[in-house]
Amino acid sequence: MKTLTINIPDSLDLSAREAAMLLATRLYEQGKLTLGQAAELAGYSKRTFMELLADYGVAVFDLTEEELLSDVQNAARYHR
Repeated sequence: MKTLTINIPDSLDLSAREAAMLLATRLYEQGKLTLGQAAELAGYSKRTFMELLADYGVAVFDLTEEELLSDVQNAARYHR
């Protein structure tokens, strides 16, 4: 893993952990990191990272309405 050093203005009042979370969230959202990789970068477990994504307006499951409906129908068909 590479180390990145950045200078953050004091006026931002942004902790290193918050900066890591912002970076991890954005890279996950762009598909450049998996959920596990992003969680590790942010310093959280996968479960906690998934829960925190909502605070950043990022969906864990990015499905269209049609895809979700299809998945539900398939699950119902195999559950019988």
